[in-house]
Amino acid sequence: MSYVNQPDGIFPSVCSLDCPDQCGLLVHKKDGKIVKVEGDPNHPVTQGNICNKVRHMAERIYDSKRLQYPMKRVGAKGEGKFERITWEEAIATIASHWKELIASEGPESILPYSFYGNMGILSAEGMDRRFFHRLGASRLNRAICNAAGSQGYKYTMGDSFGTDPEDTVHTKLFIFWGVNAVSTNMHQIALAQKARKNGAKVIVIDVHKNQTGRFADWFIPILPGTDAALALGMMHILFAENMTDAAFLEQYTVGHKELQEHVKQYDPHTVSAITGVPVEDLYRLARMYVETSPSLIRIGNGLQHHDNGGMTVRTISCLPALTGQWLVKGGGAIKGNSGFLATNTTAVQRPDLLENKKTRVINMNLLGNALLELDPPVRSLYVYNCNPAIVAPEANKVRQGLSRENLFTVVHDLFLTETALYADLVLPATSAFENTDLYTSYWHHYIQIQNPIIERCGESKSNMEIFCLLAQAMGFDNEAFVDTEEAIIRQALDNPDNPYIKDITYEALAEKQYVKANRTVIFPETLSTPSGKIELYSQLMEDDGYAPLPAYIPLPKESELPFLFVPGPNHNFLNSTFSNNEKHTQMEKEPRLHMNSADASQAGIEDGDVVHIWNERGACELKVSVGENVLPGVLVSQGLWADLPGTKYTVNALTPDRIADMGEGAVFFSGRVDLKKVHEVSFR
Repeated sequence: MSYVNQPDGIFPSVCSLDCPDQCGLLVHKKDGKIVKVEGDPNHPVTQGNICNKVRHMAERIYDSKRLQYPMKRVGAKGEGKFERITWEEAIATIASHWKELIASEGPESILPYSFYGNMGILSAEGMDRRFFHRLGASRLNRAICNAAGSQGYKYTMGDSFGTDPEDTVHTKLFIFWGVNAVSTNMHQIALAQKARKNGAKVIVIDVHKNQTGRFADWFIPILPGTDAALALGMMHILFAENMTDAAFLEQYTVGHKELQEHVKQYDPHTVSAITGVPVEDLYRLARMYVETSPSLIRIGNGLQHHDNGGMTVRTISCLPALTGQWLVKGGGAIKGNSGFLATNTTAVQRPDLLENKKTRVINMNLLGNALLELDPPVRSLYVYNCNPAIVAPEANKVRQGLSRENLFTVVHDLFLTETALYADLVLPATSAFENTDLYTSYWHHYIQIQNPIIERCGESKSNMEIFCLLAQAMGFDNEAFVDTEEAIIRQALDNPDNPYIKDITYEALAEKQYVKANRTVIFPETLSTPSGKIELYSQLMEDDGYAPLPAYIPLPKESELPFLFVPGPNHNFLNSTFSNNEKHTQMEKEPRLHMNSADASQAGIEDGDVVHIWNERGACELKVSVGENVLPGVLVSQGLWADLPGTKYTVNALTPDRIADMGEGAVFFSGRVDLKKVHEVSFR
């Protein structure tokens, strides 16, 4: 179904952003153009509420800077000089370069680089994966976001299963742990507000008193990377004061006796010294957690962006088992819920098309190293659904790699991004409102379908279209490259390994727009851990080289620089998306660096000063907000800002590209920096 030929009306849609809420939308059109985007009030979870990012999405769709046609570079890399070419020339140029590279250096000299700038299955992991499998290109480990925490959670719980968000209206105690949910999971906040009217309390544990911290009944500041110690301290108190649910532990877990002995070392005074959380607050937190039911822990992404991120999430995910909260409606935890909606990725991505099963895998967090140091070298880079010049760690190293004259780079995007400035070819991308696609939330339990609503912008093409054209140009005659959008959606929904979506069909989605998985609770069903139970002691972890019991592992002290630096998300962007759109930058105003009053006083820095922040990897300049929103020794910024003229906002110039303890995840929040006041404001 397509609504493109209906110039006026209100049409159902779904938000395409990499956000857990995945809202149902209603898109208003007049004379063929979007004039308003609002929430669908009938959506069971999002219920008509949407964020300002999406409310003003039309400003982005119709931004005058949007790419209209293919272009080739005519200036130096990074200079931004391009001239218009045809699609025929663009596809032929790519195919010619790649055929030459495959003949001379092999297909692994080509690297795709993408993430989930569009969360649609067809846009993010469909025809693109088929094409690069068939090509034999180097494989990309897309581990930049939730890889460490997801692996840690799986060691405890078996897979990405948590509490049904719709049940959290019954919750009496919310613990938002390492998640700025007001900005990144607003409907969980809306559900908490409903529960509050029935007496629920909200606790926020975070390194920064952001909007979610201000929303809380009780905000608990914590030192970065010490969250596992806090969780273990809570466990110590629960066992010491005989407040655990013995019956649940006996029936549904393995290792509770070993855990009880293990956590004796995490006494409140030891934990307080590690975390910065006062002893009396630790006791109060543990007792509130056990005495209030249902209680829910919303485990955030921020926790896992440390060197110890996987173990941290693994540790926190053990807590609901100690109190038996998984059996209480509205109790338990949510790290992610993608397991309920798992589609048939094998059918969609077709890994069988990859002839060499030993094809090298490159971690996307190590893009700078891959472009500068890898042997055999990467000779061509194809970037889509992502902007690594802003988003990837060690940004200066990434940009140095992108500057290589012997690197043939293609960027497919809606805008001339910071990455696209280094491209040899730039291709215009469709927006989500111009595509057919399938969407699965990783928070709520609904699958949703997207039908095209508006005409294509200029000569823009979807990811699926381009990879079909490239397959044809490369001479790939497999049936995989002639599948339609409908065919791939049907293949995705046909997943015998996930019985919870067996009743969700293409026809049902076409009729209803969204359909819910038919599993809402975790117990009493068997988990997919080796034991079938919650693994407080994990033999699999030990086999994989980890400590089998939850543990606190201190962050490595990478240097003697005095501050831990945490570049968190802001309210009006999603990673770099929207950072180049005037409406959204106006709403966000300007980036700020949050600094404790005591640190600022000692450094002679006042609120509103501009500071130069630096380490051995690079530098940036931000305006300071002085106060008590962070603990001493901690600096927090918010948002990935575009390279606006005259600014030095690139915070990922400072972030390390080390790999986390699990899942090969990123460690954006474990870097150390120093700063000094800028006496001449260099970017105003």
